[in-house]
Amino acid sequence: FTVESANQLALFLRAGALPVPLKVLEERSVGPSLGQDSIEAGKIASAAGVVLVIIMMVLCYGLFGIFSVLALFMNIVLLLAILALFQSTLTLPGIAGIVLTMGMAVDANVLIFERMREEVRLGKSVYAAVDHGFHQAFRTIFDSNVTTIMAAIILYFLGSGPVRGFSVTLTVGILSSMFTAIMLTRLFIVVWLRRVKPKALPI
Repeated sequence: FTVESANQLALFLRAGALPVPLKVLEERSVGPSLGQDSIEAGKIASAAGVVLVIIMMVLCYGLFGIFSVLALFMNIVLLLAILALFQSTLTLPGIAGIVLTMGMAVDANVLIFERMREEVRLGKSVYAAVDHGFHQAFRTIFDSNVTTIMAAIILYFLGSGPVRGFSVTLTVGILSSMFTAIMLTRLFIVVWLRRVKPKALPI
């Protein structure tokens, strides 16, 4: 650099802009009506997903499937309440996070119920099968949810805008789903066991 070119470069840097031409490769404008249509489509997809999940759980696990559906609804209510508490805006990525959370909440119940079936096949009693089912499946559920939360945290700190909204919804949803899938479902089953005292599990 000469003294003149160095002074000129310093002037450009202090001004906050370099003499580089801007070439627009692509430009898009999305109106509010299109964004609203996307959100409405996301709501319809969420409702359809919930209905399909309910049908599958009831058909596969009977009464225990109904218990998991009740816990799923409590999970949705709890998730929306937490988001409302923090005054979060419901965006399309946020809806996607809610849908993913519903799937993960039911997945936890599937792991628990399948473990109960294995315990029954091993000849365990009803109470022992329920207790071992929750105890053994908890490790898998905890590990999978922790790794997902770690990925959501990385998305939050490295992402921006909609990506952050998705990560926040996903993290809150995972925490609430762990509570409802493990605590509430177990509460429903234990109350049912004490009242009915069945000789076999209806799964």
